[in-house]
Amino acid sequence: MKSLQISKKIKTFFIEIGELSFFAARFFKELFSRPFEFKELLRQCYNIGNRSLLLVGVTGFILGLVFTIQSRPTLMEFGAVSWIPSMVSISIVREIGPVIIALVCVGRISSGIGAELGSMRVTEQIDAMEVSGTNPFKYLVVTRILATTLMVPLLVIFGDAVALFGSAIVENIKGDVSFLLYFNKVFNALKFSDLIPATAKTFFFGFAIGLVGSYKGYYCKKGTVGVGEASNTAVVYTSMLVFVIDFIAVFVTDIFY
Repeated sequence: MKSLQISKKIKTFFIEIGELSFFAARFFKELFSRPFEFKELLRQCYNIGNRSLLLVGVTGFILGLVFTIQSRPTLMEFGAVSWIPSMVSISIVREIGPVIIALVCVGRISSGIGAELGSMRVTEQIDAMEVSGTNPFKYLVVTRILATTLMVPLLVIFGDAVALFGSAIVENIKGDVSFLLYFNKVFNALKFSDLIPATAKTFFFGFAIGLVGSYKGYYCKKGTVGVGEASNTAVVYTSMLVFVIDFIAVFVTDIFY
């Protein structure tokens, strides 16, 4: 019985991967076909970016504070306090900032898209759009996936900047380091080989957030239970996908750099 259940779960997993791949292929097909929903795209960009700005800013600020406070005592033991700006900036920009902020966006954006589209599916609004001759996939799905792909990198850049500012405040208070000196060391430590891969993978994070959230919501099962399930599974699947994308990005970066 257990082996049958395991095989059934594995089969379901691969079926879902296939359906998600087909969903992604449909997105790219609809993306380049007319009509283009520019107004809806701008509205989604505003909603996703503006509503996530405060959460990302607070997360980044606390991240910079905590990371610097925790690192300082250890570096003081080795007499390497002067390396704090370099270490913190490289760690946040390369890895910690993009992943943490992407996970925050997963909880905020992916679950929201899943719940929103799921509610529209349950209340038959998507069916009504199909009957009226509107392409619901292009209007609802393409705009949301494109908006997350464009906005998540901007949110990550904003979060990284706020995190570095939080770190600079700690150093200014505890180490009596001026903001000018701190950010001089930060910009001396960072290179294009740090910025380009870290920024490039955030586009894939944004695409994954929009894709999984839209997929789960668009094919939501009937009933209010289905909406909650779509929202929860969107968060779980997207979080896993973020870590997989991050691993691939780090692996590729290690080979070429």
